[in-house]
Amino acid sequence: MSALSSAITLSGIFIYPVKSLGGISLPAAELTPRGLRHDRRWLIVDERNRFLTQREHAEMALLAVEPAYNGFLLRHRQRPELLPLYIPFEAAPDKTLFVTIWDDMVFAWRGTPEADAWLSEALGRACKLVYMSDMVRRDVDADKPELNPPGTLVSFADGYPYLLASEESLEKLNAQLAEPVPMDRFRPNLVVRGLPADAERQWADFQIAGQFFRAVRECGRCVVTTIDQATAEKNPATEPLRTLATYRKVGNKTMFGQNVTGPASGLVRVGDIIEL
Repeated sequence: MSALSSAITLSGIFIYPVKSLGGISLPAAELTPRGLRHDRRWLIVDERNRFLTQREHAEMALLAVEPAYNGFLLRHRQRPELLPLYIPFEAAPDKTLFVTIWDDMVFAWRGTPEADAWLSEALGRACKLVYMSDMVRRDVDADKPELNPPGTLVSFADGYPYLLASEESLEKLNAQLAEPVPMDRFRPNLVVRGLPADAERQWADFQIAGQFFRAVRECGRCVVTTIDQATAEKNPATEPLRTLATYRKVGNKTMFGQNVTGPASGLVRVGDIIEL
């Protein structure tokens, strides 16, 4: 292990049990074939069974996620009259349907009528909560098949099992902003520190505590990065995207973070050493 790589550590671990809602910070997490256990296994869909995200519905940021026994609580940040909603980490296969996420149509289990009613009230539109079971096969994006081992799966995340971001890269961005932004604007699973800003853009294969991961491609960022995750307000100057685009533009996309694949099992902990 080189002196440089031995200084790089895993500084944060986050899961987002419901796609596009708030995240939970963890001291350790289990690795699964689809990413961190319990990450983005739940999805909110509209009346046509198509996925909803903050891209079109910024008010989803107002739904905070808190850990609970064998599950989590949803809480509306601005409506205390809505009592917190408990959701288990896994659904029961009582009712099923097909849902659409991007170009994929996948089989899903229904949540409870109580969850549908709570979310519909909280978001001001008819919607349903659905769950991805282990029986579902959803492959990662296929634009780089040579970098994706056969059978690499993903949950309801956009395209890959893990998203990795660097503290130093965020610090470089914040040094150029009138109002610094927190890491939650970028919704990573794995946060690292101990490397020069932007150095993660050159990563390929790496290890976390001896477990092999692969940085497949940079992550193109969207309007979600401009949404305050505490208030759901959009930055009128489209920051931090506008500043990020001045030095992180690739083609017509603005990049921040790395899409990553990893082992089908294992454990990662905050403080783990990362080796390049």
